[in-house]
Amino acid sequence: MERAEDKTILVVDDEPNVRDYLTMILEDAGFRVIGAGDGEAALEIIRKDKPDFISLDLVMPRKSGHKLLSELRRDQELARIPVLIVTAHAKDDLGKKDLDDMLENKMITGPGTYLEKPVNPNSYVRAIQRALGLEESPRVEEKIGLKEELQESIK
Repeated sequence: MERAEDKTILVVDDEPNVRDYLTMILEDAGFRVIGAGDGEAALEIIRKDKPDFISLDLVMPRKSGHKLLSELRRDQELARIPVLIVTAHAKDDLGKKDLDDMLENKMITGPGTYLEKPVNPNSYVRAIQRALGLEESPRVEEKIGLKEELQESIK
């Protein structure tokens, strides 16, 4: 059976602190992670070394998550990469229209197709594990929970 260690996740978010946070969560869960700050940089990475999964912010400069996903879905070789939208704009003027379009046109389908920020680490990891058909590990939940507890106590 495949494991998280066998999978590469591309985290695309224009906010470096969010990208770093999501990367840390995924690395703690055992995934290999690469990051990109916008859709243009992500597309270059995807074409060079196709990831197993993409965590994609919706609202970004240069190329939005909506535009990037539209391009990926039109490319036969890249269309099957599973994508999870991670956005703070699911219900506001900046992102609602794009998210609704993605859902209506089945650019993203099924449960766990998007998460709203701030992201719950356990929900984030579980959504990716499910999408990739990986066993959900309770050890991951414990590790993430422990790290959060430490960070809270440090504050």
